[in-house]
Amino acid sequence: MRLIVTGGAGFIGSAVIRYLLTTTDTVVMNIDKLTYAGNLDSLSPVSNNSRYHFAQVDIVDAAALQQLFLEFQPEAVMHLAAESHVDRSIDGPAEFIQTNIVGTYTLLEVARRYWQGLDSEVQPRFRFHHVSTDEVYGSLGKTGLFTETTSYQPNSPYSASKASSDHLVRAWHHTYQLPVVTSNCSNNYGPYQFPEKLIPLIILNALEGKALPVYGQGENIRDWLYVDDHARALYLVLTQGQLGETYNIGGHNEKTNLEVVHTLCQILDDKLPHSPYRPHQQLITFVTDRPGHDLRYAIDANKINRTLGWQPQETFASGLDKTVQWYLDNRDWWQRVRDGRYRGERLGLG
Repeated sequence: MRLIVTGGAGFIGSAVIRYLLTTTDTVVMNIDKLTYAGNLDSLSPVSNNSRYHFAQVDIVDAAALQQLFLEFQPEAVMHLAAESHVDRSIDGPAEFIQTNIVGTYTLLEVARRYWQGLDSEVQPRFRFHHVSTDEVYGSLGKTGLFTETTSYQPNSPYSASKASSDHLVRAWHHTYQLPVVTSNCSNNYGPYQFPEKLIPLIILNALEGKALPVYGQGENIRDWLYVDDHARALYLVLTQGQLGETYNIGGHNEKTNLEVVHTLCQILDDKLPHSPYRPHQQLITFVTDRPGHDLRYAIDANKINRTLGWQPQETFASGLDKTVQWYLDNRDWWQRVRDGRYRGERLGLG
């Protein structure tokens, strides 16, 4: 299969490409704008693979996309390119509207025209996989789970922009018959994650003896999904998912933010017995909550388990242990990030 992956230098996109190039015979074209969160270092384990190709292109650039489609001749597209951090969307929503909505529209149009021009033998095999988030569903109360039929109620500029892109993909399927599948995932974590997100931020701050910021009282609940489990699920949805369908992908790991931080502190205490910052829990600092902070997300992943046979391989304990160990072993990777584009400052104050 010849596959275009948009946003392949990002956290989830790079995990998908590493998975594809090490476990399948897929030929991959990575299209990435290389914004602050795009990091080609995350692809260093596979960057010399003969089946890997890269183009630095913004998905709002229709002419550049069209040229790439014509040259590469993809049989499928996996669309992950997006601005993805809620806090940044509060500070500057314009980029989220431009990339997540206008960019998705542009990509859909280029893909549609390319697909319509394919010969009758190749055209039925073409697929467009749109990768989205559980945040489009809004906030759950203390009970219940998001299913594929849950109504959309996005509450942040980020989730609103992703909800918009989901609706565009659905419309292009129903109006133009573009062969699409969509997936909505819970919070990802694991190696190579940009350190503005909770888990890597806590790990790196703890290593440096900095405050561990917890929003509000840390009571917000998320369902955590190890990124390599997600990559496997995305490949299944792309290759075996039913056209026009949506698949929710979750890790079955509901934890409050405070539970996550406490667990990370305990792992670091165990792994770094001589750290001057032990016990790391003493570094926890409660800070003003994020505006409009959704209380709880939790995904019902029964559909993808039942129809495609997927379930996560990592428990939260095993995945978190692997994640902490990776950051301990790969200081060069995250130090380059911290020396440049992001130094751990608070975002999302509006």
